Amino acid sequence: MPDLLLELFSEEIPARMQRRAAEDLKSLVTNALVEAGVTYEGAKAFSTPRRLALHIAGLTAGSKPTREERKGPRVGSPEKALEGFLRGAGLASIDEAQVVSDPKKGDFYVAVIEKPGRSTPDIVAEVMPGIVRGFPWPKSMRWGGGQLRWVRPLHSIVATFGPETEEPEVVPFEIDGIVSSNTTRGHRFLAPDAFEVRRLEDYADKLEKAKVVLDADRRKDIIVNDARNRAMALGLELVEDEGLLEEVAGLVEWPVVLVGSFDEAFLELPDEVIRLTIRANQKCFVMRDPATGRLSNRFVAVSNIVASDGGATIIAGNEKVIRARLSDARFFWETDLKAPLESRLPKLDSVVFHEKLGTQGARVNRLEALAREIAPLVGADVEKAARAARLAKADLPTQMVYEFPELQGQMGRTYAELQGEDASVARAIEEHYKPQGPSDEVPTDPVSVAVALADKLDLLTGFWAIDEKPTGSKDPFALRRAALGVIRIVLENGLRLRLSASLASANAAMRETGGELRQDLLSFFADRLKVHLREQGARHDLIDAVFALEGQDDLLMVVRRVEALGAFLATEDGANLLAGTKRAANILRAEEKKDGAAISGAPHADHLAEPAEIALAAAIDTARSQIRDALSREDFAGAMTALAGLRAPVDKFFDDILVNAEDADLRLNRLRLLAEIREATREVADFSKIAG
Repeated sequence: MPDLLLELFSEEIPARMQRRAAEDLKSLVTNALVEAGVTYEGAKAFSTPRRLALHIAGLTAGSKPTREERKGPRVGSPEKALEGFLRGAGLASIDEAQVVSDPKKGDFYVAVIEKPGRSTPDIVAEVMPGIVRGFPWPKSMRWGGGQLRWVRPLHSIVATFGPETEEPEVVPFEIDGIVSSNTTRGHRFLAPDAFEVRRLEDYADKLEKAKVVLDADRRKDIIVNDARNRAMALGLELVEDEGLLEEVAGLVEWPVVLVGSFDEAFLELPDEVIRLTIRANQKCFVMRDPATGRLSNRFVAVSNIVASDGGATIIAGNEKVIRARLSDARFFWETDLKAPLESRLPKLDSVVFHEKLGTQGARVNRLEALAREIAPLVGADVEKAARAARLAKADLPTQMVYEFPELQGQMGRTYAELQGEDASVARAIEEHYKPQGPSDEVPTDPVSVAVALADKLDLLTGFWAIDEKPTGSKDPFALRRAALGVIRIVLENGLRLRLSASLASANAAMRETGGELRQDLLSFFADRLKVHLREQGARHDLIDAVFALEGQDDLLMVVRRVEALGAFLATEDGANLLAGTKRAANILRAEEKKDGAAISGAPHADHLAEPAEIALAAAIDTARSQIRDALSREDFAGAMTALAGLRAPVDKFFDDILVNAEDADLRLNRLRLLAEIREATREVADFSKIAG
């Protein structure tokens, strides 16, 4: 079957845009082909700094002809109805429509729309100009006198189509004066001449000979493997950095790994400062001495050319810039060390955290007060937690953090350790930002836990108070991440923490009254907990069922109750009791809707006439007592065992008893018995929230 090869050759595409652009090209072209009636077996997109390429394998040669009968209005319908029908069917006049008779509906118009099959090259030629002109670049530009917008000036387009056994044809189309062809170019400096290509294998092979590695993942493999080998030869280890590797692979078409060095005197700087300085300014990797675990004075640069001098000039240029930047970093470091962290706190009073939430200084005061309240709940020393909260943001005005914002917290810990702060206090300054993502570790030191919870709860209550909540996919203040961070800290540390009380404390620090705000925020936590547990295989409806109970804001107990409930419902007793409970709820719902009032009141023993209802009433009393006793001991498995005792009496009741008895008193009594089933199960969870 035929294959399609496309290449869009341009000036350098920003590295951060390449992957997404390649995938966009693949989806736009394949979707357009499928919509036109062309199928394919597989597609793969490629990107280099100067090209986007797409190979689609196993295409059908063209689309099949189609015939569609579109029913229209009745004969004699108003003119506007006829005009709409003609417009939708693409007919010039009503004479082109057929009249069909129906014994029941009378005569009506039918349009027969026939579309001939089209060749795949014709379809490609038709859709490509629109795809290129409307390409979803984050930023684009115009150049020269043309009207086309592209990320960088577009120079040429390759478009070939054909089966493997034949010479492919060029798919002819033109975009703003650029005519498609089978000609491309290699590396800008090492092989700039044009050459012809046929299909993917030929294209990739000729690019390789022209010093272009087409596949970005292969460029990454070349870089990382060569860098590891160069480090190993020096008795060192490469400090790997996936983000930097992805970026560098998007900067070069022919990666050449080179090694340079810097003055060992700079190693007095913290490792992360050295790494970030070299990374941010020169896009270079650093190496580590495995014997000490500290950085060495060697770095890895990735060149885009094979230099005649073996890369000596390139390395010398990198070394010169790195020396200057590390000198700046050392100046920042030495300047920061002259003043203790606490002396920087007054500067936070002039740093705005948010226009509606005040300064960073005001926030630090809230964190200190909140950390004091949380500390006893998590087993932390109160004074240490307060001290850590007070210093948590003190590194923000330092010159090092101003230069490298990603070092906030980390530099605070380093400075705190150097000025003799308690180890837990220093650790908390760094760890209170954690976890910053689903794969990030959570803090475990009690002082770090106290400050991390204070930081996130203050963030959430603050933005809730000013009605800056996440909406849809927008979450500019990372509040979902903050809530998930609270959940993970609590669960992974096995903490007993009442969210409502903690949120009330945070609200008090914000001078808010709480109330509705806290309830709304609790619902937000419930949603985040559902997401978290769903990723671990738990059912979201069980979380809803437990959270529906009043006072369920102890996250650890919610999770344990959900786990026990899930295990119970997986048993035969659990599944059958759920079915019986839902049957009772449906009957009650119908009666309560009819009467406009909830069924309430205990059933009268005098009206329990049949053995099955007598047995059920006794079973409910026994189960409720056992459930409450088990829950008071936080024995959720025991509560489920007690709940299982209702299964047989409930089944027997529905088998033997007519609820809607003719006698009104008897009927009301039996409805009250059903309400007792509902209330007994609500001791454990709201079964109406459970699917099934």
